Amino acid sequence: MKVTVIGTGYVGLVTGACLADIGNQVLCCDTDPQKIELLNAGGIPIYEPGLKDVVERNRNEGRLRFSANVADAVAHGDVIMIAVGTPQGEDGSADLQYVLAAARAIGEHMTGFKVIVEKSTVPVGTGDQIAVVLAHSLAARGGIDASFAIVSNPEFLKEGSAVQDFMRPDRIVLGSGDDDAGQKARQTMRQLYAPFNRNHDRMCLMSVRSAEFTKYAANAMLATRISFMNELANLADRVGVDIEMVRLGMGSDPRIGYHFLYAGTGYGGSCFPKDVQALVRTGQEHGQDLQILSAVERVNQAQKQVLVQKILNRFQGEIKGLRFAVWGLAFKPNTDDMREAPSRTLITHLLEAGAHVVAYDPVAMTEARKALTEDLGTVDSTNGILTYADSPLSALDDADALVILTEWKVFKSPDFSRLKALLKKPLIFDGRNLYEPSDMARQGIEYHGVGRSSYAQVPSNFSEYVE
Repeated sequence: MKVTVIGTGYVGLVTGACLADIGNQVLCCDTDPQKIELLNAGGIPIYEPGLKDVVERNRNEGRLRFSANVADAVAHGDVIMIAVGTPQGEDGSADLQYVLAAARAIGEHMTGFKVIVEKSTVPVGTGDQIAVVLAHSLAARGGIDASFAIVSNPEFLKEGSAVQDFMRPDRIVLGSGDDDAGQKARQTMRQLYAPFNRNHDRMCLMSVRSAEFTKYAANAMLATRISFMNELANLADRVGVDIEMVRLGMGSDPRIGYHFLYAGTGYGGSCFPKDVQALVRTGQEHGQDLQILSAVERVNQAQKQVLVQKILNRFQGEIKGLRFAVWGLAFKPNTDDMREAPSRTLITHLLEAGAHVVAYDPVAMTEARKALTEDLGTVDSTNGILTYADSPLSALDDADALVILTEWKVFKSPDFSRLKALLKKPLIFDGRNLYEPSDMARQGIEYHGVGRSSYAQVPSNFSEYVE
């Protein structure tokens, strides 16, 4: 099948490469000529395990092409997927300018029948807006023999395992109309996704609006689980409870399960923060206050401060001149994504308090430099100093404490004797609960986790952050 993917960001590139890998002829289009040049030269603009190999294999075998020519891209695909960004607007809503611009470009060049697929995460009703834009573009051209059907096919890809998620989906959500065009589009999409349905039918068929809503609902639920566990972890610190033991007891209930039930420093990335806020904004636009999701967002923002407060509590508020090693900068492992990463909040606060930070991440160093340079533009240069290390151990040298913010595998089983020898003090603040407190105690390491520390490690004024 001939497929066009508009947008070569995270969703677009993974989608295009994986569809090519099962035999389709895929053309990925982007208005950024530098991205297209990079992709045609053998590079990829994002870090995602396994993606480079899939792109290279299918480009070399002729199933995957990249172009900045919109007219060629529209002419190529019987199925045209819109996978452009939907950044957060100032009011928290999703900014649809790139989605609607893509629809307009499709309408300016299309002929015949096209299945137009929403892959971008978009609010309920976006499919209707795309249809209006397409209709207007076709009408402006006059007498063009062209028609279309809108399909909502949201992605459910996890950064760090996106290729595997695409190739082995747990569900394929398809929203389409019930008219003749919608039925034709549904059949086309069934054919496209048939290779993923050999074992059992993973299709969840519904209306376009329901599919749009499903994506937001899924991300909002996962974000809620994270904030819920973080609130419980902060209470566990106060009442002398190990939140990890609580997690095991809760997760063993099949109605609850273990996924997204870990306490930490809050969620980040490109999806959860933006999607929770966009759903809250949709509620406001329709006269409904989504109180639970509003609280989820407030708790998450507060949680990014908790490790900072643990550090300040431990040093009685005096950290000026102290040196902190930070392991992990990306918002999660197996990605270089720094969007809304908790590391950005913690490092900024430490520097503003006059501390020296030595940071290390196995993958995200380039993106971290860009993000932190942007964040620290307003930080007084007389305050703390930020430097970068070229290995985990070199970051520890002469540091007063280690702070862990991302659960990369390389951090999970370090040489603790070497760690103790390099640190000024055997002191760890672990935002991902990688180690057992009892093991740390036996090795003579002072250990502060999230929901696993001694009484009153969470500041008494925590509630101020969420009011």
